[in-house]
Amino acid sequence: MRARIAAVASHLPPETRSTVETEERLRRENPGLHLATGLIGRLTGVERVHLRPDGWQTSDLAVAAARTALERSPGAIDLLIFASASQDLIEPATSHIVSAKLGLDCPVLDVKNACNSVLNAMQVAEALIATGQYRRVLIASGEQPSHAVRWRLDSQAQFLRSFAGYTMSDAGAAVILEAGDPETTDVAPGILGSRFVARSEHWAVGTLPTGGSVNPHAQGGSYFDMDGGALQRAFAELGVGLVQETLASLGFGVDQLDFVAVHQVALAYHETISGVLGLDSDRTVVTIARHGNLASATLPLQLELALASGTVGPGSLVGLVGLAGGISLGAMVVRL
Repeated sequence: MRARIAAVASHLPPETRSTVETEERLRRENPGLHLATGLIGRLTGVERVHLRPDGWQTSDLAVAAARTALERSPGAIDLLIFASASQDLIEPATSHIVSAKLGLDCPVLDVKNACNSVLNAMQVAEALIATGQYRRVLIASGEQPSHAVRWRLDSQAQFLRSFAGYTMSDAGAAVILEAGDPETTDVAPGILGSRFVARSEHWAVGTLPTGGSVNPHAQGGSYFDMDGGALQRAFAELGVGLVQETLASLGFGVDQLDFVAVHQVALAYHETISGVLGLDSDRTVVTIARHGNLASATLPLQLELALASGTVGPGSLVGLVGLAGGISLGAMVVRL
C-alpha cells in the first residue's frame, strides 16, 4: 500500500535577525575580529534568520507546525515521529513531549539524521504504512540551532569553524502521511520511490560536539564546529547522481518533475545543484535568502510554498532532495 502526503505545514517564528545585525553583534563582542562588511551575505546569500520566541523549546516549534498540518488534514494519528537535528532533552525522546503538548494518545519515536531527519522519517513512515502497521503518521520537526551559535570567539579560525551557525534558522515543520488507495500505478498519489546514501567517513567535518558520551559536560562543546571547505569537498565528491538514479529506477527523468525541493545551505551551492540537475528557476524555490538554513524543516517549507503558490497540486510529480551532515544524501519522488 502506497503512503501519500495528506498535509504539509511549517512554522516560521516572526522574529528575525538580519545578517547585518549578526555581523554587528560579532564585531561588538569580538573587537579584534576581522570581519568584512557583508561577508556572510556574499558567501551564503542569507539575508536573515528566524529566532524562536523566548521560552519556546524545540518541541513548541514542532507542535506549532503539527497543529497547522492537523487542521489541514483532520483525523486520528496512529504514530508520531519527531524528526529533527534538535531536541528538548537527551531523555526522554522529544516525540513524547510533542505528543503530550498535542494531546495525542499513540506510539511515538524519534528519528535523527541532521538535515535529512524529516526525509528519513518519511522513509520510515512509508515502510510502516506499507506493511499495514499504521494508516496515518504525523512527522513533526522542530529546529532550534540558535542556541548553538558561538558569539564570543578566540580566533579568526574559530570564527570560520563557527560560520554555519550564523546562517541557520529556528523553525518547525510537519508532514502527515496516510495510507492511499491499493492502486500503485505511477499516476496514483503517494511516495513512488526513494534512495539514500551515506559517506560516514566524513562525519567529523561538521559537529555539535556535546551531550553524548564523547563530551558529556564539555565546556565550549555546545556550539557548531564545522570545516566548511571540507564539507563542500565531500558533497562535491558525492555528487547528486542519486537523484537521476532514483528517477531512472521509476522510469522518469528530471525533466518530468513539476517541482524539486532541495535542501539549501548557501545560494551559490543551490544554483550549482540546480544547474547540474538541469532545473530552471520555476521548478524550484529559493528559501535560503529570506529564511536561512532551516535544517530538516527546509523541504517541508519548500513543498508548502509550492502548494500555496499553485506551482504544484494534485497529480504533480515532485522530487525531494536532502543533504545532511555526516554526510548523507537522499532523494524521494512523490506524486501529489
